[in-house]
Amino acid sequence: MSEQKYPIMEIFYTIQGEGAWSGHASYFIRLAGCDVGCVWCDVKESWDAGQFPSLTTAEIIEKFVPTTCKRVVITGGEPAMYDLSDLSTGLKNKGFNVHIETSGAYPLIGSFDWVCFSPKKFKKPIVNFGSQAHELKIIVFNKSDFEWAETYKKEVGPNCNLYLQPEWDQKDKVKTLIVDYVKNNPHWKVSLQTHKYLEIP
Repeated sequence: MSEQKYPIMEIFYTIQGEGAWSGHASYFIRLAGCDVGCVWCDVKESWDAGQFPSLTTAEIIEKFVPTTCKRVVITGGEPAMYDLSDLSTGLKNKGFNVHIETSGAYPLIGSFDWVCFSPKKFKKPIVNFGSQAHELKIIVFNKSDFEWAETYKKEVGPNCNLYLQPEWDQKDKVKTLIVDYVKNNPHWKVSLQTHKYLEIP
């Protein structure tokens, strides 16, 4: 592994709360730095990478608690802002399946077993990013997001998992809309932030 360093907001071991891998034990590496600027972001403190220490891949892995879990999720912030070749390769060399959660605003540089593509209106994804997604997760803030979701459905492959997830602070307003939409459009599934209901990180 090289001495490439990454700005780290936090590293923690928890249960994946969203999407296709919801309920599975996972390590999370939250990289700092983001220029997408979602107004409803629940980790705005991650946006300024300069506020956090930078660690090498070896130093990152040393932060993991000893478990038999071999799944790690790289998230942010916007993790694809960085060349993740060293980090993803280092994790794979240790036997981990490497997942990434990204808005698709930047090209992916690295090796990933699972790509969760969650496009945002605040910064448009790069062209054809969806073609490499295993999972498309659309955050629903208001009714107009359903039409927007369908535009990105056209970009992903036929085996991509499709999820509609209520924005946490709007969940009571949009949950019925989401349920009705999925019932009428069963190619979509509902994703919930179950970690927030469980009150875990």
